[in-house]
Amino acid sequence: MDSAASKVFHSPPAGIQPLDCLTRGWELVKDQYWLFLGITTVGLIIANALAIVLMGPMMCGINMCYLRKLARQPVKFEMVFQGFDYFKESFIAGLIITGFSLAVILPVYFLMFIGIFGTAALSAASESEWVGVFSLGFMLLFALMFFVVIMGMSILFIFVFPLIVDRHLSGWEAIKLSARAGWANFWGLLGLILLLALLTVIGVMFCYVGVFFVIPVNIAAFIIAYRKLFPALEEAPHEA
Repeated sequence: MDSAASKVFHSPPAGIQPLDCLTRGWELVKDQYWLFLGITTVGLIIANALAIVLMGPMMCGINMCYLRKLARQPVKFEMVFQGFDYFKESFIAGLIITGFSLAVILPVYFLMFIGIFGTAALSAASESEWVGVFSLGFMLLFALMFFVVIMGMSILFIFVFPLIVDRHLSGWEAIKLSARAGWANFWGLLGLILLLALLTVIGVMFCYVGVFFVIPVNIAAFIIAYRKLFPALEEAPHEA
């Protein structure tokens, strides 16, 4: 495959439209909804059983199934396990993402603990009402910092596994290209993540079980966004 062509991404003139991605995501899976629910649920359960080893291959398998559906190719449940065809690159990508995430998140937690112990010491030393105001302000600031960090990492890494499957990139190349595409379309992807987070919250309200039912639509919406930025090549994800 042409290396240069494999690395091109295209930002649509109108950008990423969150509601359009969600609507088209539902259209993508609705006729085989239960199949994709099974693929996604089983894939994520296995991935989380031993995340550092299985997360990458299973995410590749899940994304392969959605990409095949988008390409109007037949999808079978067992195809989710074809993600192991990309074990090496997905494992490397998973290690890099995990290492980067820890390097960014741990300092945030460190600052949080410093703030908690600091405000506790102030509370013990003073009965001023301003201490409580300061504590509340610190916790809000920490929550904002945590939100920004999580959203930023989600956007930068959002297309890593689809790129490994669809463009046959190495783990490191997929991370770099995903970061470029994510940064170039930051606000549209942020809007999509927030919209799907709202949908997930609605699912949580239904005794948590509803979360599983919205996940296929969420992933389908991300696949629609992916294809907007990375038009299909002649070689689609294939059945091994």
